Amino acid sequence: MAAAVALEAVAPKGALWGLVHDFVMGQQEGPADQVAADVKSGSYSVLQVVEALGTSLENPEPRTRARGIQLLSQVLLQCHSLLLEKEVVHLILFYENRLKDHHLVIPSVLQGLKALSLCVALPPGLAVSVLKAIFQEVHVQSLPQVDRHTVYSIITNFMRTREEELKGLGADFTFGFIQVMDGEKDPRNLLVAFRIVHDLISRDYSLGPFVEELFEVTSCYFPIDFTPPPNDPHGIQREDLILSLRAVLASTPRFAEFLLPLLIEKVDSEILSAKLDSLQTLNACCAVYGQKELKDFLPSLWASVRREVFQTASERVETEGLAALRSLTACLSRSVLRADAEDLVDSFLCNILQDCRHHLCEPDMKLVWPSAKLLQAAAGASVRACNHITSNVLPLLLEQFQKHSQSSQQRTILEMILGFLKLQQKWSYEDKDERPLNGFKDQLCSLVFMALTDPSTHLQLVGIRTLTVLGAQPDLLSSGDMDQAVGHLYRLSFLEEDSQSWVAALEASGTLATLYPGAFSSHLVSKLAEELCIGESDLARGNGLNECSRHLRCLQALSAVSTHPSIVRETTPLLLQHFCWMNKGNLVAGTNEVIAVCQSLQQVAEKCQQDPESCWYFHQTAVPHLLALAVQASLPEKEHSVLRKVLLEDEVLAAMASVIGTATTHLSPDLAAQSVGHIVPLFLDGNISFLPENSFPCRFQPFQGGSPAQRRLVALLMAFVCSLPRNVEIPQLNQLMRELLELSCYHSCTFSSTAATKCFAGLLNKLPAGQQLDEFLQLAVDKVETGLSSGPYHSQAFTLLLWVTKALVLRYHPLSSCLTDRLMGLLSDPELGPAAADGFSLLMSDCTDVLTRAGHADVRIMFRQRFFTDNVPALVQGFHAASQDVKPNYLKGLSHVLNRLPKPVLLPELPTLLSLLLEALSCPDCVVQLSTLSCLQPLLLEAPQVMSLHVDTLVTKFLNLSSSASMAVRIAALQCMHALTRLPTPVLLPYKPQVIRALAKPLDDKKRLVRKEAVSARGEWFLLGSPGS
Repeated sequence: MAAAVALEAVAPKGALWGLVHDFVMGQQEGPADQVAADVKSGSYSVLQVVEALGTSLENPEPRTRARGIQLLSQVLLQCHSLLLEKEVVHLILFYENRLKDHHLVIPSVLQGLKALSLCVALPPGLAVSVLKAIFQEVHVQSLPQVDRHTVYSIITNFMRTREEELKGLGADFTFGFIQVMDGEKDPRNLLVAFRIVHDLISRDYSLGPFVEELFEVTSCYFPIDFTPPPNDPHGIQREDLILSLRAVLASTPRFAEFLLPLLIEKVDSEILSAKLDSLQTLNACCAVYGQKELKDFLPSLWASVRREVFQTASERVETEGLAALRSLTACLSRSVLRADAEDLVDSFLCNILQDCRHHLCEPDMKLVWPSAKLLQAAAGASVRACNHITSNVLPLLLEQFQKHSQSSQQRTILEMILGFLKLQQKWSYEDKDERPLNGFKDQLCSLVFMALTDPSTHLQLVGIRTLTVLGAQPDLLSSGDMDQAVGHLYRLSFLEEDSQSWVAALEASGTLATLYPGAFSSHLVSKLAEELCIGESDLARGNGLNECSRHLRCLQALSAVSTHPSIVRETTPLLLQHFCWMNKGNLVAGTNEVIAVCQSLQQVAEKCQQDPESCWYFHQTAVPHLLALAVQASLPEKEHSVLRKVLLEDEVLAAMASVIGTATTHLSPDLAAQSVGHIVPLFLDGNISFLPENSFPCRFQPFQGGSPAQRRLVALLMAFVCSLPRNVEIPQLNQLMRELLELSCYHSCTFSSTAATKCFAGLLNKLPAGQQLDEFLQLAVDKVETGLSSGPYHSQAFTLLLWVTKALVLRYHPLSSCLTDRLMGLLSDPELGPAAADGFSLLMSDCTDVLTRAGHADVRIMFRQRFFTDNVPALVQGFHAASQDVKPNYLKGLSHVLNRLPKPVLLPELPTLLSLLLEALSCPDCVVQLSTLSCLQPLLLEAPQVMSLHVDTLVTKFLNLSSSASMAVRIAALQCMHALTRLPTPVLLPYKPQVIRALAKPLDDKKRLVRKEAVSARGEWFLLGSPGS
């Protein structure tokens, strides 16, 4: 029995010795992981491992000792959490001693110390002992990269867990690290080293007398000029090193006396990257510096920044120079000074003014804008700087505006004034009298009004922008000023000469109306109401296109100023009243005039969406009026009304539907529930009690045997119910869905049946999963199958299939795959095949009226990617199996799917699908050609290596399509020819003569847009292979 127990005790130890022997002598790597696993499981202790390694650790051969220590270190790296404090002490003493060993042993020793630096049981004082030993015994920069990285890791671990102990070393720790880092070249190690230096400074380690040494050991890398090797597995970019080093250099004011001269030197160099890096670093330094650090260098810094802005040919350098000047001024402005200290802000700003001010008097000269930008950059730094510069510059610019008579010069001066006015918006003034603009208000208003009356459109545009900024200044403009401003904006809104001015005037009116609703209500809205009445009379008399244009602009102006709730309550009734007048009067109102009113109403609805009160007001005011007009137009009457026929046209109903949908999407659920309680009964029961002027000659019944005109109004019901929030309960939903399904296959009017179909699909998409949804789906599927198999509503059943499929695809419903398969089966149908192919475009596209996120539809993220994954393999398989006459249908469907797929999803699948895309270019269908070209063009830019394998086919097909009968196809083909030049040049050069000859033909194309693309593409092919191309 005793012998058996002894044998069990010896067996594991013998196994451990075997593993040790295999690792040390057999040069096998696997036993290390096995030993570590056994230690973790408790089979062995670390002490037993050390005992088993005994002879290896004392072997006179360095390589053997190194292997022994390597095994121990690998075990410790995996098992350091199991060590006891006593074991840690002995192990650290052992490893410290081994630091004096042969250089072959050192890497394994460092790995062991790295493991021990992670130990929670590390006794106090040992971290300092380890680092001292490394600093004294190891010449770190003579080690390979991975071992140097291990040293940095040891230091990082101790700084994270033993900060107070390391701080006890004082400046010796800083000096030791300087010795470790000095001469480091590997970017992987530099990232860690820079982080350590940053922590040394930010965590207040003692730098002692080694501030300059620490700066020198890091600043020697500035500016970073590292270029990562191709296919670098570590992924270190130049920007990573730049930002890491910048964080070090800008981390303490103690570096200022050494860093600022270096930055000035690099800014003055000829290397663009050095200039950019230096200016960005200066910008970062200003966040931690004060006047004390900057004082001695301000003249040189200003001279360097000024020179770069004045002379540089690089916009990036100019931008960074201006940002640096802004930061310098902000730094000087926020510095807290002693009572007896010199305040440098005023003297610095005076220097800037002295060097730049006189250039502002020369609006035609080159330095006027650089000077203005420098002054504006400094003024944008602080309220104090803004006041100082504005009070000095604004009088000069106002004077110069009066001195110069040319509109181009005045425009330049006014644009500079505008820049300084915008800066005033950054700062708030508790005391309004302190605002520097107060003293110049009258001059500014006079100048702006002068610009608004100038014949030059460009000067008018700057004047409008300046007026907008002036008006945005709190309590600056008086009521009289605003009255004048509104008058000018009204006048500009009806300028016939140039559309830019009146568009800008409308935009400014909308912005200022939110701030001055009273002025716009009393002076602009009232004038627009009069103008609308005059326009109505003139139009009724048929006074020509000019009055029609003024009439349309009046409508646009009314919608533009509807940016304040009080104004919305005036403009909405005006627009609706105008609509009613068109209906009742003898005005020959065409489709365009009615649509223009609807568009203005829609713009008002959009502006109301952010204010719940205005949104509800507009909805309960506009929607019943529009419905009443539409219902009245759909009912037979003895009196003839010109507008009735117009109101029932497809385009007009679509425009009215857009108004109703926009007015509904932002309703709260409670208010939406109130509205749905009126509108759904109107269509189902003919309940017209909530409509204004509801004395109609007969009953409104769009579903129950109503006239074709009444059925067309289902488009308005669709716009309303499909824009409701999902949690709003729709009354009589079961009846509504059945009526919509029945009307969806109404074959006498495609517009009505399509509207009913889309409404049915929109409601279906929002229904929660359950029995009710399943019942409606079964009814729809039965209707589709009946219609597709026989009957007069073949086409309507297909449309129903398409929209129901889309409703389900968007929400990832399980039945969507079955319906998609049914649609895919129709690609082989001789009658419906082309329509089924186009249906894939609908499935992948975003709709504007129903099934939209804005309308609260259930649209899952990445539904296109999922549709692609689920269905493209079947499309490809179907194409290969299809007969020759229906293959184009499959190509068209595939092209539609791929064209609307995010390119990152398509690129990995490109090699397998490219042959089909190329075949699609030979399809005679222009839609297929255009869709495929649109798909290929970005792929030429993003996957040139894959596309270059098919360059011969691509060149041939693109050149053939450049003479297509379709202008859109010709343009797309030429754009693809242009994109082809992004492929590797050696692949393209054999085709260069052929392409240049072929592209001469579209240079004479009868369409200007085609000629433009041909010139662009041919020019790129001419430059192909030339130096610098």
